[in-house]
Amino acid sequence: MAREITIALIGNPNSGKTTVFNNLTGARQHVGNWPGVTVEKKEGSLDYQGYHIRVVDLPGVYSLTAYSLDEVIARNFVVEGKPDVVVDIVDASSLERNLYLTVQLLEMGARVIVALNMMDQADLRGHSIDTPRLSHLLGVPMVPMSANRNRGTAELLREIVNVAEKKTQAKPLKIEYGREVEGEIANLEKLVSQTELSQRYSPRWLAVKLLEEDEDIARKFKE
Repeated sequence: MAREITIALIGNPNSGKTTVFNNLTGARQHVGNWPGVTVEKKEGSLDYQGYHIRVVDLPGVYSLTAYSLDEVIARNFVVEGKPDVVVDIVDASSLERNLYLTVQLLEMGARVIVALNMMDQADLRGHSIDTPRLSHLLGVPMVPMSANRNRGTAELLREIVNVAEKKTQAKPLKIEYGREVEGEIANLEKLVSQTELSQRYSPRWLAVKLLEEDEDIARKFKE
């Protein structure tokens, strides 16, 4: 029986996420709604070298701050759906804006692959990206892609399997907020670690969200 891998595709709107999804799944996809809401849910699948890969296309979001329904859906699936791999589709021609979402995923403790999409557009704009250096700084694997030309799909699939099977050992970036804030995070983290929520979420991430007065996380604690 084929080993099943579940991956989540996430990225900013207009990052080429839909094109990556179509390249991976072809005609093997279906559309429904997320439970309890009318937001569209797209899923697809493919078979690759003895693996059956389920692909969940999350709503396009700029962040995971839970200010919108799309952000809540994306965030909840990354944490509670427990995908084996989260593929973060990044527009390489607008790197700084796109990496904000990447950093949030890393803080959540997700197993991330960064798909540097639109590399052809970045080249046309004269952007030079040191992919190995950026991968080292963020502590996650990166795959250069030009999805509109179906370039990089095979490389992405290989990296998905490597991460799912833990053949790629990553050490994700840890954001340091300064001595005073880190002290408060540490205090909250100790308290949070004693709650049931810490079994589902990274205690450090929960502590950061509480300091940010994140309404969704505060509600989960009250419940």
